[in-house]
Amino acid sequence: MILCDIMMPELDGYGVLYMVSKNPETASIPFIFLTAKSEKDDFRKGMNMGADDYLTKPFEDTELLDAIEKRLKRIEQFAGDFVATPKGLNDFFDSLTGSESLDKLTHEKRSKKFNKKDTVFFEDDYPNFLYFVNSGKIKTSKMNKDGKDFITGLYSDGDFFGYMEMIKDSNYTETASALENSELTLIPREDFLKLLYSSKEVSTKFIKMLAGSMAEKQTELLNLAYDTVRKRVADSLLKLSEKYNTANEPNFSMSISRDDLAAIVGTATESVIRTLSEFKADGYINIKGSNITILAPDKLKNFRF
Repeated sequence: MILCDIMMPELDGYGVLYMVSKNPETASIPFIFLTAKSEKDDFRKGMNMGADDYLTKPFEDTELLDAIEKRLKRIEQFAGDFVATPKGLNDFFDSLTGSESLDKLTHEKRSKKFNKKDTVFFEDDYPNFLYFVNSGKIKTSKMNKDGKDFITGLYSDGDFFGYMEMIKDSNYTETASALENSELTLIPREDFLKLLYSSKEVSTKFIKMLAGSMAEKQTELLNLAYDTVRKRVADSLLKLSEKYNTANEPNFSMSISRDDLAAIVGTATESVIRTLSEFKADGYINIKGSNITILAPDKLKNFRF
């Protein structure tokens, strides 16, 4: 925790907060201003810059101790990620709702069921909800001018999606649909943004999610540009298994259509079918209908050509 005065020589408290917030290693450290300046503009400036609390001197020792205790409790709440279940989502938002205005976020969420192939939202729709996957599998995809889909994201139990456009205040750039029967929690846009802008912890979590998503997309684009179709099919099978085999079951069997797999790989369906047949002949996988079972994950992981 950082306790910092505002009026200091060389660099004032606002400058310290600015430098701390720009360093990834210190940006998440709770920051409390201590100052003799009591003007409202100074208070607003400090909070707008990301300070967690603001104490005006003189103050009682109990005021300082209470402020520190509250921040330490918040640190404990966010020391680990929430459990990726509907109850875990409720616990997550319960831990964030520190004021009456945010209580509705926890108590007025609604769930909606989507059948396989149902559309959650279309490209160019305006984002009115943040989505959380209670159960099932969701894909996001883009369609090219020839009408072929390219899958841009896969989501399963415990995942958020649809937040990037909401944060950017732009229309969806992709379409989301259900790969199987699914249940989603719909969190209203206004409630999510209110929580995002009022809680440093929430902002930090979603910034990390955005950063991870961008890094993953960069890797996928690099692989798409330079890897062979066989290598991309192998990587896609491993990615699907990692995404959906959360219990680490041996010989996990996953159901996916060849068209959807081709949309993930970024190639023609015929090429995917041919490659899967070769992998089966080599003993890497087993195929039964639409189900694919990975028998030799190490060989797929080390696949080079």
